[in-house]
Amino acid sequence: MKNRPFHDSWNSHQFPYLYCRGFSMKCKIGIRHSNLVFFYFMMRLLNITTGVSLLLSIASALFIDLFLAARIPLLGSFVGLELSHNPGIAFGLRLPPVFQEVLIGIALVIVAIIAVRSTRHPISRYPDIPMIAFGLILGGGIANIIDRIPDGLVTDFIQIGTFPTFNIADSCITVGAALLLWEGWRQQKKKTM
Repeated sequence: MKNRPFHDSWNSHQFPYLYCRGFSMKCKIGIRHSNLVFFYFMMRLLNITTGVSLLLSIASALFIDLFLAARIPLLGSFVGLELSHNPGIAFGLRLPPVFQEVLIGIALVIVAIIAVRSTRHPISRYPDIPMIAFGLILGGGIANIIDRIPDGLVTDFIQIGTFPTFNIADSCITVGAALLLWEGWRQQKKKTM
C-alpha cells in the first residue's frame, strides 16, 4: 500500500462534504453527488437570504407602525423617517385591487421558479450572487404581501428627497433586481471578450 493520507481511503458517499470547496463546487465526487450538494447549498443560500430579508422587512414595518408618530430627520429635510401608507404596488402606482394582488403573487411565483431552476442550471460562474438576489426579491415581495394583508396598505417610512417613500422590503427588491442586472451584464461582457 502506498503512503497516502488516511482520508484517501474514505468513500465519498460517507463524507461528501470533504470533497467540495465552497460555492464553486469543484468536487472530486461523482456528477450526481456534486449536483446534489450544489443544489443543497444553493437552496440553503436562497432560503437564508429570503428569510433574513423577510424578517427584517416585517420587523421594521411593525416597529415603525408602533413607534413612529412624527417625522424623524436623519439628514435635515433631505433624508428622514416618515410614516406613510401606500395602497399601490410601487411608487404609488395603483392597479385594481384584486388584479394588484394576483399580479404580485404571479410575479413572486415566477421569481421562485426561476430561482429554483437556476440552482439546477447555474446562470453564472458565481451562482451564489443570483441566489442572494432571488432571495432578496422573494423576501421583500412576501413581506410586502404580508404587510398588505390587514388593511390593504403597505407601510413605507424611508424618505429621501422628493423620491416617494419606501420601506426595507422595497429596498431588498431593488437591490436584488440590481444584482441580477449586474450579474447579467457581467456574463454578457464575458461572452463578448
